[in-house]
Amino acid sequence: MAKKKSKEISLDDLEEELVESEDLEEEEDEIEEIEEFRLDEISDEEEVSEVFEEEFEEIEEEAPKEEIIDERIYIIPLAKARRGPRNKWAKKGVRYLREFMERHFKPESLIISQEVNEAIWARGIQKPPRKIKIRATKNIDGLVVCYLAE
Repeated sequence: MAKKKSKEISLDDLEEELVESEDLEEEEDEIEEIEEFRLDEISDEEEVSEVFEEEFEEIEEEAPKEEIIDERIYIIPLAKARRGPRNKWAKKGVRYLREFMERHFKPESLIISQEVNEAIWARGIQKPPRKIKIRATKNIDGLVVCYLAE
């Protein structure tokens, strides 16, 4: 068996490590301390709103309001999707919906909402609805979003 070599540590090295650890502790002390408060003191809505006022202002600024140019309601026939293999009907229904919206709205980009997709796929791939009622909105940028109407 080989002997493990023990590493000799000099006093200078120990002093340097001690100084470095003190520097780290000082940096930890520089962390901003949170003021203590009781829930009884800020139970009123006014005081709570004052505490979080800055956060609410930031949230309001971040949400840009989109200007809707056009909004229409369509009843889209999906019966044509029933031509062909039964295991592709719902998939074809989504495709026919997309083609219908492109034909009538001429969008730069089209988004079909989750609700609409789930409504088409609700009964599975083999039994999509024969028609679906859609509310479509178009904004300034040419983005068309399809929502479920009702």
